[in-house]
Formats: sequence, structure tokens, C-alpha cells
Amino acid sequence: MKLIGLSGSLRAGSLNTKLLQEAGRLCPAGVELIEGSIRGVPLYDGDVERDQGIPSAVETLKDQVAGSDGLLLVSPEYNNSIPGVFKNAIDWMSRPGSDIERVFGGRPTAVIGVSGGRFGTVMAQAAWLPVLRLLKTDPWFGGRFLLGGGGTAFDDQGRLTDPETERMLTEFMAGFAEFCRQKAGG
Repeated sequence: MKLIGLSGSLRAGSLNTKLLQEAGRLCPAGVELIEGSIRGVPLYDGDVERDQGIPSAVETLKDQVAGSDGLLLVSPEYNNSIPGVFKNAIDWMSRPGSDIERVFGGRPTAVIGVSGGRFGTVMAQAAWLPVLRLLKTDPWFGGRFLLGGGGTAFDDQGRLTDPETERMLTEFMAGFAEFCRQKAGG
């Protein structure tokens, strides 16, 4: 089984990119989490789409998602909502509108995240729900993973420092993988 994961942060040393990498490490046997990247996706501009078509970075992401068994969004929380750069990448991936079904339609999708604050990414995860609904994804509601206190959550190698947090992420990834497996029919 092949999942695609996207971090919604461009920052070197991003806590959410570290979380994405840990999610990949903690996937169950037989599940591969491929790390996609929103880097290189320009700001959406309808004139660019009309005159130049879909940028290659966007086409790459669309093909990765369309070829996956599930999509994991690893979302920071900026001002109690979705980071603009991440939403912009998803907006581009929904273009042209006729591609929504191929890329997102029925795709098992989960959202996780880490922040430096006490409440993790609870508001950002909630803000993703109308977007996922509009794109006709199949969100997984069987588990939830949001991590606060991100500044101390990882060691110098990017590994989670708390065994309980690692256990919870392992369980989350196992549950999401099983959801994706069931949706794939086996």
C-alpha cells in the first residue's frame, strides 16, 4: 500500500515535516508513506493557469495523490486555521475542476499536525473539513492526532521524544492504513 503525505510548511526544520517523517517511520509493515512536497507551487493565478497551464510542481503532486491509496495532510496551524501556502497548493491541485474526481474523489484522507502551542492543531484540522468535503475526499474519522508543545517533541535527529506520543502516532497510522485498505477493497 502506498500513501502520500504532504507537510504544509516550507520552513527548514519544520515540526510538521518532522511529524510527517515520523509518521512514515511508524507505518505498519507493507505500508509506504511517500513524502510529497508543496515547495515550488506558485501562488494561484487564473491568468497563469489560462496562459501557461498547470505548473509542473502541481502536476507532480496531482499524479502522486491520484496514484496513492490515501492522502495524509500534515498541517501546521497559523492564526487558528490552515496555512495559506498549504491551502494554495491544494487549490492548485483542484485545477482544472474536472480533475477533482481523479485526484481527490473518494480518496481516503487524514489530517494530523503539530504546533508549539498547548492545543496542537485542533483549529486547523477543523478548518480542513469543509475543504475535504468540497473535494469529495473520504476523510478518516477513526482517530485523531494533534500534538502540542512541538518545540520539545523531537530530538536532534527528528525523532519523537515521548514514547506515549510515538505509540499514539503508530496507532493512528495503523488505523488510517487499515481504513485505506478497506476502501481499496482488501
